[in-house]
This record gives sequence, structure tokens and C-alpha cells, in this order.
Amino acid sequence: MQKKSIGKLGKFAVPLISRGRFFKEKRTNLRNDFQRDRDRIIHSTAFRRLKHKTQVFVNTSGDHFRTRITHSLEVSQIARTLSKFFNLNEDLSETLSLAHDLGHTPFGHAGEETLNYCMRDYGGFDHNIQTLRIITILENRYYEFKGLNLSIETLDGLIKHNGPIKDLTKLNQILGKDFFEKKINFTLNSSLEAQIASISDDIAYNSHDLEDGLKSNLFDLNHLKKIPVLNKIIFKHTKKLKNHSIDLVVRQIIRDIINEMVSDVIVTTKENIKLYKIKNLSDIYKTKKKLVNFSRRMQKFDKKIKTFLKQKMYFHKDVNSNTIYGKKVLTKLFLQIKKNPKKYININKYSNSNTERIICDYIAGMTDRYAINLYNQIK
Repeated sequence: MQKKSIGKLGKFAVPLISRGRFFKEKRTNLRNDFQRDRDRIIHSTAFRRLKHKTQVFVNTSGDHFRTRITHSLEVSQIARTLSKFFNLNEDLSETLSLAHDLGHTPFGHAGEETLNYCMRDYGGFDHNIQTLRIITILENRYYEFKGLNLSIETLDGLIKHNGPIKDLTKLNQILGKDFFEKKINFTLNSSLEAQIASISDDIAYNSHDLEDGLKSNLFDLNHLKKIPVLNKIIFKHTKKLKNHSIDLVVRQIIRDIINEMVSDVIVTTKENIKLYKIKNLSDIYKTKKKLVNFSRRMQKFDKKIKTFLKQKMYFHKDVNSNTIYGKKVLTKLFLQIKKNPKKYININKYSNSNTERIICDYIAGMTDRYAINLYNQIK
């Protein structure tokens, strides 16, 4: 059943039969290896918690803003579309997209900065490496092993979705030296499926953060007209305001932004494959070039959106006040729990980790509201 499916994939696709897992398991005829990986992510505790973790707005700010889980689902949709177009392993791209933010703390990047500071003498904190801790150590759902025992290709994609790893220092400090037992080649490029998951992340948060920013009145369409590419899209749709609500017009604008960026990725990726003479899967791993990418025009657009969002949204006083509050909450929790860890955490269920790392795992796994409630109890 699986062998028959492989023939449907293109020559650049990661095969549907994995190279293996750290712990050997029997295969099933019901699902391929990467569908099993995806389902393990979806059924994990860490994935469910993303529902109540900050994307930009703290989870208590409103019911209609993105959270980490809605963001991950939107990344997954874009990644599946791109993978399907290129006849790649759609299941692998979906898995990587759903898993890529598992390691995020409460309060988003503010929480990550806080935990990294609290852990400065103990190896630091990084949400991408925390994702690896979750799927290899912290999720406990099976008799035979700790973690989710995901396929080698999924691990490789999560480790290198932003490209080869040149400096292993932080990875070794947080996970331990030779944790992956030489099954991952950190110097090789990532698969197209992993590169697609990465750029889909950019497309999703750029477009949807714009929508959430407009919805929260942090800025309006007039501010966005100053950005090339956006000005044409906005001009096309603002003419519809006579007969349609602003909410509907904004949704159509966001839809066009996504389409514009996805179309650009398709054209640019096809050009890169041709330019760098990529003939097979082995060539993808060996090349030092990022193949799945935006054109230069779209890279400038992407940069302008990110700069705009930083100035008008991420550093806005209303968002920034939540950032400051989130840092205050997590700093207090870390210091308080450190005084008496056993009061809050079942230390005995952890092994091969120092106390500070266990506390860090505990806090990183919290949802926004759990962290706030615990903070209110102990402050």
C-alpha cells in the first residue's frame, strides 16, 4: 500500500516510507510513516496547549485573535498547498507545520526572552530546541519509549527548517551532546518539505498579524497603503467599501496577500531548482542554497511588512504592556518555583535533567491563563 503511493510523488519528495525511528516500531497499512507522525503531534498535550498560548495578543485579550494553535493550522494549510503543487510529501510538510511552534512559551516571544534570561547560567532557552525536547523527552504517551518517537525525516525537518545548523553549542547544552546519535546530519540542507513549512510560517504570520492588527484598530488600511504590493491590493478592494463591510474587505485583502506570496514562492522555487541544477533529492540535501524562497521583489515586501508590524503592532503600547506583564509573570514564577520545586512539580518523573531545566520545562509548557492564575496565587 505504501510502496504504491510512493510512485505518485515527485523526484524531489521525501519518500513516504521513512528511514526509521529512534525506537523501532511496526509499520501499519492504515497510515504512512508521516501520517502517523502528524497524528502523534495532533494528539499530544503540547499541541492542545497551543490553543491558549499567545501569538501576538495574550490569550485573554479576545476570542477572535490568533493563538499558537490557529497559527499552526494556517501554516499547515499553506504548506500543504505548496507541497501538493510540487508533488512533494504533503504529510511531512503538514507534520512539520503543526509541530513547529510546540516549544513556544506562554506570552509568545516575551516569554522566550524571559526564560532564556532565567536560564542564562544553565544553557539558556530556545523555543525551537524546546520543541525537540517535547517530542523526544517530555511527551509521555507510550510504554516503550519517552517522547513521540517521530521519524528521522520529521526530526531532521524540525531541527533544520531554517537551514543547516552551524553552531551546535546551545543544542548540546539543552538536549545533551550527541543526543541524536549521529542520525541527523546538521551540515546538510533541509528537505523541500521543511523549507516549505518554514516559508509558510512567514506567509501565515505576516498576513494574519496584519488582519489581527486591523481588527484591533492598532492601524488602518491607510497605513498599509504606503507598502509596495499592498497598495495595489488595497486600492483594488477599497472600491468595494460602498457595498460591503470593512471586515469583509479586509478578509479579501488578506486573501490576496496570501495568494500573491504563495504564487511568488512557486515561481521562484521553480527558477531556483533550474538555476542550481537540482536533479534529485540528494541534490537538495547537498546544495547550500535555500531553494524554497521569495523573489527579490517579494523579499523586500516581506521585510517591509515585518518592519511595519514591529513598529505599529509588536511595539505598540497596548501590546507592549502585555509583553512587560508577561515577562514579570514568568520571572516571578521561575524564582518562586526555584525556592521549592517539589511544591509545584513532580520532580521524580524527570530524569537526566537538572532542577532549573525541569522548572524551565514546566513553565514553558504553561498556557497564558495557567501562568497568570498561578502568578496570582503566589504573588
